[in-house]
Amino acid sequence: MFRSMLITMLVLLLTLPLGAHARELAPLVSTDWLADNRGGGDLVILDIRNAIDGGNRETFEAGHIPGAVYSSYTQAGWRQKEGDVPGKLPPVEDLEHLIGSLGIGNDTDVVIVPAGVGATDFGSAARVYWTFRVLGHDDVAILNGGHRAWVEAGKDVATGWNTPASVEFEADFRPELIADTDEVEQARDAGVQLVDNRPVKQYQGESKHSAARASGTIPDSINLQQGQLVQDGTAFVVDRERLRALMDQAGISGDGETITFCNTGHWAATGWFTLSELAGLDNVALYDGSMTEWSQDENRPLQTASSGLGVVYNWLFD
Repeated sequence: MFRSMLITMLVLLLTLPLGAHARELAPLVSTDWLADNRGGGDLVILDIRNAIDGGNRETFEAGHIPGAVYSSYTQAGWRQKEGDVPGKLPPVEDLEHLIGSLGIGNDTDVVIVPAGVGATDFGSAARVYWTFRVLGHDDVAILNGGHRAWVEAGKDVATGWNTPASVEFEADFRPELIADTDEVEQARDAGVQLVDNRPVKQYQGESKHSAARASGTIPDSINLQQGQLVQDGTAFVVDRERLRALMDQAGISGDGETITFCNTGHWAATGWFTLSELAGLDNVALYDGSMTEWSQDENRPLQTASSGLGVVYNWLFD
């Protein structure tokens, strides 16, 4: 009798979920997946709508995925300004406090929810995703299509405010996922693949970010526009076939090390996410200072279409 009961208990234990990490969490999850898996303290739905997409706390309170917590990407402290360079990664201890205050611990799965209105909006989610990965937290995903996709799929929407219970979050910092200016300078000499995720006109030096000292790009970089990586007017990432075609068109290699950059490390997060998490490239880092930091020193080289990007590129894309 006792033996039979013991066997039954063991079978039950073996068939029970093994906690948060028994859940399959791909880098991108669908609205159906989230509808089936939401609920429970081991998964936090993180709504990051912000000024980039026209969202704020009031927008969240007017309608959000049930159970979601809110943290504005532009206001809550996910990035910080250092001198004349916006968008730098804040100190690890500040991010630990921010993440823990959202009810996210080291054993918590996280699904990040952007507004779903466009490519730059998706970049908010990609940057937060990258931040989690830099801090050693791999149990993180982005809701493909964002909040708009959830609503358009006819899923339940809640109103009001959710106050998460603070928990402890301890980072395991991964320096290999972030590049600083010195590393970018060394990368050029070492033949590391540099990928500029800005629009063509900024890549060619015809326009620039307001915080950049001068126009142009880092010499010998490749252009993979972040706007092409997300379907027009949405926060749905292009499929893998289209992504691979864009990579081939840009001349991106799947071998060796890669560093993505843009102006402030925002668009470059989409580049990093698609190359690292979807295309499966190894050794991809993000230069969070990007062109606003690179261009501050007039001794650092800048390349424009007229100084070496090539007539062929202009003929192909203009």
